[in-house]
Amino acid sequence: MPALTLDHTNRAAIRARMSDHTWSVGCLCAAWCDVCTDFRSAFDRVAEAHPDKLFLWIDVEDEAEVVGDFDVENFPTLLIQRGDHVAFFGTITPDAGTANRLIASLSQDGGYPKQHAAGLPDLRASLSAALAR
Repeated sequence: MPALTLDHTNRAAIRARMSDHTWSVGCLCAAWCDVCTDFRSAFDRVAEAHPDKLFLWIDVEDEAEVVGDFDVENFPTLLIQRGDHVAFFGTITPDAGTANRLIASLSQDGGYPKQHAAGLPDLRASLSAALAR
């Protein structure tokens, strides 16, 4: 299944799928970014290779209410988390192989931090806050 594009019509359904045991992989991009546009098909292929995970395409401008204060300096930026534990937040090379290796290594048992790191964005909490408004 390709990545879901987060928008105001599907926020609640997506938030409901983000359980404590679900890996969520968000790609934060912008519509005006050519690198993001080129990376979208590769990101969809990565999503299809990991059907047990929730993949989200998030436009930082269209979804500013959700993204809020996330510090996105370059594109594409991935946010990978399981429950409220953020395993990765940073810019990657826009390449399916790189994304696949990163996701595979983090989702192996013990491959991610067990404690939420202070200061890292929490997509699940941000979606919940946006829905509460």
